[in-house]
Amino acid sequence: MLALNLASSAAALPGRTRSVFRKAAKAAVAACLALAVLQPQAAAAQQTYVVGSDRGGYLHDRLIELKNLKRSGTRVEIRGRVCYSTCTMFLGLPGACVDPNTTFGFHGPSRSGRRLAQEKFDYFSRVMADFYPEPLKVWFMAEGRNRISGIYKIKGSEIIRMGVKACRSA
Repeated sequence: MLALNLASSAAALPGRTRSVFRKAAKAAVAACLALAVLQPQAAAAQQTYVVGSDRGGYLHDRLIELKNLKRSGTRVEIRGRVCYSTCTMFLGLPGACVDPNTTFGFHGPSRSGRRLAQEKFDYFSRVMADFYPEPLKVWFMAEGRNRISGIYKIKGSEIIRMGVKACRSA
């Protein structure tokens, strides 16, 4: 619509002015098209995903979710009462923030509560740990992953001290 209005306006102008006006009109249309293409990406980057109480789930499913959130640029706020197991992997997303009152629960990878063969246990432990800030990663690989039955609980305030930013109060 804008292009049609600009074209009809240009037709009424004399020679050289019409040429300058057409160039300006083309530049305006190109800018509008560029904004239309970028708008969905900008909108996604401004979206926020709030994690409520989440007790974890399957590692494979969580990895897909994390990949999609990262690709879309969606900010993640971990604000629930609890964030256990694979939920803790949200900590590795760029810009993730934590409520200081959230309780995080950590345990090692298992299959239905049974310890994995050592090679798989080490591999999946590293996959999980790669989503943690360095001090938490070191602790998880040395100690946290070795608990298969039950969980280690860490408050959000401690996670914040390890380098994850605190969410602003709502």
